[in-house]
Amino acid sequence: MDTDHLQLGLDGRVLVMTINNPSTRNSVGREFFLAASKALGAAASDAGVGAVVLTGADGFFSSGGNLRQLAANRDLEPGVRRARLDLLNRLVLDLRRSPQPVITAVEGGAVGAGMALALAGDLLVAADDAFFAASQVTAGLTPDGGLTSLLAESLPRQALTQACLTGERLGARRLHAWGAATALCAPGTAATEAIELGHQLAAGPPRATQRILQLCRTAHLLPVEEQMDREAEAMVTSQGDPEAAEGIAAVRERRPARFETVRRARGSGGVEGRDPGDLPS
Repeated sequence: MDTDHLQLGLDGRVLVMTINNPSTRNSVGREFFLAASKALGAAASDAGVGAVVLTGADGFFSSGGNLRQLAANRDLEPGVRRARLDLLNRLVLDLRRSPQPVITAVEGGAVGAGMALALAGDLLVAADDAFFAASQVTAGLTPDGGLTSLLAESLPRQALTQACLTGERLGARRLHAWGAATALCAPGTAATEAIELGHQLAAGPPRATQRILQLCRTAHLLPVEEQMDREAEAMVTSQGDPEAAEGIAAVRERRPARFETVRRARGSGGVEGRDPGDLPS
């Protein structure tokens, strides 16, 4: 299915979202933001989706905002410009709040807003020759899409400042050393590796997975005492969940857990308590 520069496909229980605008190295804009947010919204309540992979077509993740559109934006009122930026922000938040794990698969490059989208996932698989760049400064612009916040999760302040002030290319190996890229792979295999990882995560306990995602997404934001309270609440809830009954039995019986039987019996509906959309990002 192709729509608005977004290609959607289902590989088992892995939703594969492909930025599909290769004539501009997969630049992104209003139509893409709306379509991608809509797809994530549909996936959030779909028990058939256990993980999401976001990648780019034709060996390049995304060049970010289209320069022609950025130039045209200069003639718009500030409020209209802000409304368009809010669509990008909404998509980044949708990725950050997905109840399923989001894996970004980067080939070629992830530039400007494309870098923000790449970092918005829970896990990042990158070809070892890929590059990343907070390139907005080269056009006299500033970072957007939460890029400074996303980079700050892994980079020291000085490294963050250098990346944003210079727009220099950062190789995937460098991001991997910083911890921002979680896995490196041979060129041309990022999507395959990400989908394989998606299958692994989708086979896990869906409600426990959602709770873990919620905890991991707030761990760097909250004081340790508050994070400990959240962990305790999640553990108490998990211990009473049929997923735990199956998982504990599997460990004791020295066999693989069959979480799919629990999923079929109850579905993979939302986590009890806090809605993922209420989480800070």
